[in-house]
Amino acid sequence: SLARKSDGTLWSWGANNYGQIGDNTTTCRSSPVQIPGTQWNDIEGGCNHSLARKSDGTLWSWGYNLYGQLGDNTTTCRSSPIQIPGTQWNDIAGGGNHSLARKSDGTLWVWGRNNCGQLGDNTTTYRSSPVQVPGTQWNDIASGNSHSLAIKYNNTA
Repeated sequence: SLARKSDGTLWSWGANNYGQIGDNTTTCRSSPVQIPGTQWNDIEGGCNHSLARKSDGTLWSWGYNLYGQLGDNTTTCRSSPIQIPGTQWNDIAGGGNHSLARKSDGTLWVWGRNNCGQLGDNTTTYRSSPVQVPGTQWNDIASGNSHSLAIKYNNTA
């Protein structure tokens, strides 16, 4: 579980087999522990990975990474937040083993498992770093276990 307090601190608890809590351990937690850093703005949980965006537009991830869903160009699991390259991230969505993020310029970026085409890049190639989905003017994003959804500003998908 992930929670953000009004002071911008981030808290997590529960299973931690792959470091998905983000406290630099793999110890399960039965009560909330604070994740390092402040000014956290948005949070998303995938199957066994976590994503969070800070108020400065930077994007961070941690946890399970077998399919590259952390976006750090590796498949190494991480037990503490690592920054995903780039800035001006606006929205985030964590799927089963993939991730999506939208930048403030309306571009959509995806990475991780792609066995069912859930990245929307017209391939089934797994991606360990963000790749842009064709098109611009993306307005809203969401993801399920093995699928993704996005709406453009003109209300088309």
